[in-house]
Amino acid sequence: MSHLVTTISRSYPWMKTPFIVSAPMRVMAGPTLAVAVSRAGGLGFIGPGVKTEDICTDLEEASTLIKKLSASQSQPSVLQSQPILPVGIGFQLWSDDVEIAVSAISKYKPCAAWLFAPRNGQQDLDTWSRRIRDASPSTRIWIQIGTLAEARELAQGTEEPDVIVVQGAEAGGHGRANDGLGIMALLPEMVDCLPPHIPVFAAGGIADGRGAAAALCLGATGVVMGTRFLAATEARISPGYQREIVRASDGAVSTTRTLLYNQLRGTVGWPEQYSPRTIINQSFIEHQAGRPFDELKKLHDQALKAGDAGWGPDGRLATYAGAAIGLIHDVKDAENIVQDVQREVLQRLSNVQDANSGP
Repeated sequence: MSHLVTTISRSYPWMKTPFIVSAPMRVMAGPTLAVAVSRAGGLGFIGPGVKTEDICTDLEEASTLIKKLSASQSQPSVLQSQPILPVGIGFQLWSDDVEIAVSAISKYKPCAAWLFAPRNGQQDLDTWSRRIRDASPSTRIWIQIGTLAEARELAQGTEEPDVIVVQGAEAGGHGRANDGLGIMALLPEMVDCLPPHIPVFAAGGIADGRGAAAALCLGATGVVMGTRFLAATEARISPGYQREIVRASDGAVSTTRTLLYNQLRGTVGWPEQYSPRTIINQSFIEHQAGRPFDELKKLHDQALKAGDAGWGPDGRLATYAGAAIGLIHDVKDAENIVQDVQREVLQRLSNVQDANSGP
């Protein structure tokens, strides 16, 4: 495990252990959040935009934020001194344009590119990986998978990733629809299956130091959190959506995987093996009761005009979130989230060590 920690530290020298990463959540993980997480000693990812072209604006903004950060300090920032942009960028391969993506990466040189949801499986992952490495050799390739079948396909690919993200079924947003497994059972089997020289980061259902410590004990080199960072002050999110992340609890009951909200929003076209986890509200309840889709669509579009009132138990708008929502009780700065989780991980692992060394 120590050699994997060294691998990450060399690639991202500003990161502090235990390694905390903010997920590239579509639209909501913008440059402000990504830079804040990296500044705190983690690694922040910018999520895909509505269009691939949007990443150019986001990467430009991230670059500007880094420069402003260093200008406000008496000494150069550790982030500003990096030869690459110290944030990552995420892509949904089935919908993003590889030509535009490669052009942006070539110009801004983000430290990592997160590849997810290919329509043509390993073939697309290999193509994107090769094109990105040709454009920016210093940009590390992160690939997200959620099943052993994907792990085995990855081993047969022509382009080996630099980091593998293993996502459990508890994750919010889009994950495996029918063949996913919870991170507790999935992660150790995946670690046994994957090449031992590639760092593995755990994602899905991790929202505090307890979950992060557990993932490290199961073989992860670091952890990724998505939903927890939706409740960060820097998240690019509507206040109504954010309040619902804090309010909701009992993820086993209050969240579900459904394509309904994709259809209501018009964000269709995902490969069939993916489905999003979302907090249940009136749209889903009435859908289950048999209300016609046309009526649900009309009510959904009306809720869009209601602003923040469109979210919540009586709302109708999509609230993609993970099953660990019951562990999120407040909105914090990203720096505090990163440092709180790191501190709790170290305390938990210290307690385990003390217990094992006792009489």
